[in-house]
Amino acid sequence: MEVITDLHLHSKYSRAVSPQMVIPQIASWAAKKGIGLVGTGDFTHPLWFRELKENLKEVEQGVFGLKDGFSPTLFILSVEIASIYSQGGRSHRIHNVVLAPSLAVVEEINNKLRQRGVNLFSDGRPITGLSSLQICELVFSVSPECLVIPAHIWTPWYSLYGANSGFDSLKECFGDFSSRILAVETGLSSDPAMNWRVADLDQKSIVSFSDAHSPAKLGREATVFNLGKDQKINYPTLKEALAKQEIAYTIEFYPEEGKYHWTGHRDCGVKQSPEQTAKTGTICPVCGKKLTVGVMQRVEQLSSRSVEDVVGEKDHLIKSKSGRPPYFMIVPLLEILAEATGSSSSSQTVVSLYEQMIVKFGSELEILLKTPIEFLSQGFGERTGQAIEKVRQGKIFVDPGFDGVFGTVKIWGQEKEKEKTEKKEQMSLF
Repeated sequence: MEVITDLHLHSKYSRAVSPQMVIPQIASWAAKKGIGLVGTGDFTHPLWFRELKENLKEVEQGVFGLKDGFSPTLFILSVEIASIYSQGGRSHRIHNVVLAPSLAVVEEINNKLRQRGVNLFSDGRPITGLSSLQICELVFSVSPECLVIPAHIWTPWYSLYGANSGFDSLKECFGDFSSRILAVETGLSSDPAMNWRVADLDQKSIVSFSDAHSPAKLGREATVFNLGKDQKINYPTLKEALAKQEIAYTIEFYPEEGKYHWTGHRDCGVKQSPEQTAKTGTICPVCGKKLTVGVMQRVEQLSSRSVEDVVGEKDHLIKSKSGRPPYFMIVPLLEILAEATGSSSSSQTVVSLYEQMIVKFGSELEILLKTPIEFLSQGFGERTGQAIEKVRQGKIFVDPGFDGVFGTVKIWGQEKEKEKTEKKEQMSLF
């Protein structure tokens, strides 16, 4: 049995998060997406923790369901903690996802954070002056069964390997606790292949989650576990799978669509590939300020292998040469339908079509990954079927994101867009 998981998301109590991120809506949208297990997010926030206790009941060890019993969606206790601190004479800003095995463990973690002066009411993603090492020390002292997963590890500003605030290795960041870090999260601007190139991550599971701030963003990235025929998912099973890299596959955003994929400067509209950056440097040619170094450039700095060294068969499912868990690339269904119909993703036309497809085929991820193209074409038009087939084959164009600007996907006309981009890159070198 495959279980699709999305363990990094936020509640309405986090900054810049939709008020719709409440338990019933999260459960409803998770079912639409095809996600079997979601993180609760934000378990450190006192009001959200109260809602979790009021709405959820434990149904398997460390796994919770809705008390009303009307949803198949299961939850696991999670939070993202922001650490801003100085170490080795340099400022660091690191985000870590913490998973906990019980409500009692969460309560004790929250109490210890309060004792360390952390204001848990200020944000669903609490901001602390504790280092990543100190976070591990605190969390593991409460329960050695907890999991600490470095979040979106390549993001320039708030991550393990961030160009502006991170480290060059797990050991530098987590010290002796680095061996207890079982998994790292790729983030939207990188995919597993980029992470396979980095030897520092060879012994770690590569996981992907949505970091959703609104219900519709759930499942834009996810991690899939294969539990076997009769096994039910629980906290120990999940932890063991991460320890052994026993992941069926991950589901990935096209990393070019992430908002920090390339190096650039948003204010001046400057965007550079790693090749360009190697030739022209990291100073903005327009204003003279430092460019925000993108994820691709940072991977180039820390990797010891090429893409050709690590990527094996590459069809709809992308496999590694070393046997690490493979992955699928997707574009969210609402975006696909928007381009197929020529409407915006929030239009009534697209939303209605989306809902009809979910009713007919079961879930968004079932549609994107497994539903035969002929069924999609027969039920919802040949253009819709063609669009999903193009995404599965990777025959799309993505104008890369940079410096906080999301990349844009084009399913049709990609050759012309590619030509324009290549010409622009060539001109920028002279």
